[in-house]
Order: sequence, then C-alpha cells, then structure tokens
Amino acid sequence: MSKETLVILSGSCAVLGFLSIIASIYIWLRVQFPLQEATPDAVISIAVAARAERSAIFVGLWAPSFFALAAFLRSVANG
Repeated sequence: MSKETLVILSGSCAVLGFLSIIASIYIWLRVQFPLQEATPDAVISIAVAARAERSAIFVGLWAPSFFALAAFLRSVANG
C-alpha cells in the first residue's frame, strides 16, 4: 500500500474511535433518560436497560482497538 493510503486509513480509524466513544455515550444516555415509549412493566424495563448498558460498554470497547489500529497504520506509513 502507498503511504497516502495508509495515512487515510489511519485517519479513518481515529475518526471511528471517536465515533465509537460518542455512540457509546449516546446509548448510555438513552438508557439513563429513556423516551416516553418505555414499557410500564418494571421487569421488562430493567432487562432492556441492562441490555442497553451492555451494548454501550461493547461499543465503547471498540475505541481502543480503532486507536491502536490508527497508531499502527501511522507508524507503518512513517516507516
């Protein structure tokens, strides 16, 4: 691959890392402050909230991988 391609991929991975953080915060806030369409059943609401929190954590864990990949691609591009 050319150096320009590696630099573009590195920048893209860094942007994806920040988007992953933003998406994780959005998912977590959506759980903390649900919309009015939430079900009145407490057991279902707790289960949905727990699953959404796990999803937020899962998406948030993508960020270090994207940042590590961006750093690796940048170091390969620089030689």
